Amino acid sequence: MSGSIAAKLKAMGLELPPAPPPVATYVGFVATGKLVHVAGVGPTWGSDIRYRGKVGQSLSIEDGYAAARLTGLNLLAHMNTACDGELDRIARCVKVLSLTNAGPDFTEAHRVANGVTDLFAELFGADAVPSRSATTAPSLPFDIAFEADAVFLLH
Repeated sequence: MSGSIAAKLKAMGLELPPAPPPVATYVGFVATGKLVHVAGVGPTWGSDIRYRGKVGQSLSIEDGYAAARLTGLNLLAHMNTACDGELDRIARCVKVLSLTNAGPDFTEAHRVANGVTDLFAELFGADAVPSRSATTAPSLPFDIAFEADAVFLLH
């Protein structure tokens, strides 16, 4: 994981968690041409779920943002594997689909999802912010607070 992206992570006091293993019938990522599609991941560190519950009920928006940021690190953990440890092969994140575990009246999913896209802006530059969908879900697997999948473009 050498290079400028790794250096930025280190300077930010961040490290990548282990890439989360699939919990059902799917793979963590699929590379096709210059695109890598990363499967949905959540706010875990290895097998430890760091944020459980509904944002806006048992968790604050700030907790949701932190869950989304950790989820972004898990997306990058898969990319680290996809790029054979060379994160600088990533040109940018193209698209993020995010789901916030929340009740039917929660209207702040966009603020929670900023946890992922702010992280990517810090790492890849403000001119490389991905397109994004931010919505809620009435429940997520294992009661995780947040889930996202993403598409990355390689150089």
